Amino acid sequence: MIDATAVRAWLGAFAREVAANRVLLTQLDAAIGDADHGTNLDRGMTDVVAALDDLADASPGVLLKTTGMTLVRTVGGASGPLYGTFFLRMSAAVGDAEALDPARFAAALRAGLDGVVGRGRAQAGDKTMYDALAPACDALDAAFAGRLDLATALQRAATAADVGRDATTPMLARKGRASYLGERSVGHQDPGATSSALLVATLARVVGAEKAR
Repeated sequence: MIDATAVRAWLGAFAREVAANRVLLTQLDAAIGDADHGTNLDRGMTDVVAALDDLADASPGVLLKTTGMTLVRTVGGASGPLYGTFFLRMSAAVGDAEALDPARFAAALRAGLDGVVGRGRAQAGDKTMYDALAPACDALDAAFAGRLDLATALQRAATAADVGRDATTPMLARKGRASYLGERSVGHQDPGATSSALLVATLARVVGAEKAR
């Protein structure tokens, strides 16, 4: 079961991962965007950690809702609304549950992905965060359908997200600021897909490894 302690650990670890990769994310965004993805997301996740520190006994749904609302409020550009919507939709799917079994957690991640699609209208191959998140959700669903354990399922999701991230490099951007560059967007890894892959990798490392003990 995935409880509030696991969700809090995941979000805190993601914040640290974003901080560690802030320069990389900003450099990737400088090539095809506004050169602020790493800086903005780092600021947002720093505020998330501070907000969660004030919620000592909160449920998973409350933690995810607070994360989403904080990111919408503090992160500029497209990443704030997209990441914010992702976590808000996850929260709605989780509801008041104190802990989630793997299938319900996977459904919550899928709900978050659906929120990203609804907000940004992205599809596979558009060179966005969708290209990392969607393969991760697909891999997670397939792993659970095959009755794999949580740690293995999350690792497969992380691997799929990494593959999806790498696949954005040769893509022609069709959404967001990068789409304005046309052919010049080809050959650059998408920053949103990169941070999304970090999100899934952190989930696998923190939650998957913890539940495997």
